[in-house]
Amino acid sequence: MILVDTSVWINFLREGDPLLSDLLYEGKVIAHPFVIGELRLGNIPKRKRFLNLIENLPQCTQASNEEVTFLIEENKLYGKGIGYIDAHVLASSIISSAPLWTLDKRLDSISRKLRSTSKSR
Repeated sequence: MILVDTSVWINFLREGDPLLSDLLYEGKVIAHPFVIGELRLGNIPKRKRFLNLIENLPQCTQASNEEVTFLIEENKLYGKGIGYIDAHVLASSIISSAPLWTLDKRLDSISRKLRSTSKSR
């Protein structure tokens, strides 16, 4: 399973993405409620249909605020250019043992670094 970030969904809505289409077809995508919330705030073509699709995807295990705070402090994520929702989605991907797919370069870099660090321990 893979947790898809808002940036990937926005790109999918604008340009399409064969890889995301394949992953959806294969049932390999999980959602986060904050990502769905961010998408709800945008101008979405075929809004009802799209929101129905992502709301019916399996949900990741959502990190608690305490778990997100721990992740931020333990890994010194402050001042790195990601927001609190990004940190929530990142923590949830880790807890869910699901890679995070994002087009946000800073978030992607942090996600990859945390995953490589945890694998080497």
